[in-house]
Amino acid sequence: MPLNPPIRDWRGRRVWLLGASSGIGAALAHALARQGAHLALSARRAEALDAVAQACAPAEVMTLALDVRDAAAVAAAEQAIVARWGGYDVVVLLAGHYQPRTVDEFELAAAREVLAVNIDGAYHLLAAVLPRLLAAGTGALVLVSSVAGYRGLPRSLVYGPSKAALNNLAEALHLELHARGIGVTLVNPGFVRTPLTAGNPFPMPALIEPEEAAERIVAGLARGAFEIHFPKRFTGVLKALALLPASLYLPLVRWLTR
Repeated sequence: MPLNPPIRDWRGRRVWLLGASSGIGAALAHALARQGAHLALSARRAEALDAVAQACAPAEVMTLALDVRDAAAVAAAEQAIVARWGGYDVVVLLAGHYQPRTVDEFELAAAREVLAVNIDGAYHLLAAVLPRLLAAGTGALVLVSSVAGYRGLPRSLVYGPSKAALNNLAEALHLELHARGIGVTLVNPGFVRTPLTAGNPFPMPALIEPEEAAERIVAGLARGAFEIHFPKRFTGVLKALALLPASLYLPLVRWLTR
């Protein structure tokens, strides 16, 4: 049985994508536009958003430039969407910040920047949309996280824990919202070619393009899945590793990433 109401028909469905100016967010916007969704696109860079919106024509698209670290800006964007459409059906949080850091490179200010986007941004969104979703008794929340949240990894002192928190949050939300008619989906990608991963100084196994990531997300939502993870030739290995006790996991990961 699906854990969420399957979403198979996107025609006329009102979708708010946060983090839509590039990478997976832009690719998902293009994919949903082709299927007839109405799109509200948010990100910090207004010019990049406008370019994505133009590429989504002739779909109905509105752009709302904002920084998810600004709770008031997120709330104002939510109000603008309601003023135009009367509400929304699917909210997808793709906005995220990534900085690979070792213990030698740790800086508190940089850590707080990652946490402000990846964790505070999620709660700013929830504060804006939960009351309306609960009142409607329908809709869907999609949180895009990362397989880096499964277990601890090298060079991931801040990013990994922030994604682990998002994974936990998605499960907590699902447990409370399922009976209220609201779907909650967690997306855990592996390595995707995006501006955030372009600076990685290490090989990225099973690297895929944003368009493939968008296809996997759309397919997972059509199944009513709770967790959508890809590519499975990579994420399946990480899921298996995550089941190991620390006595096996830590030495093995030290050896694999030496």
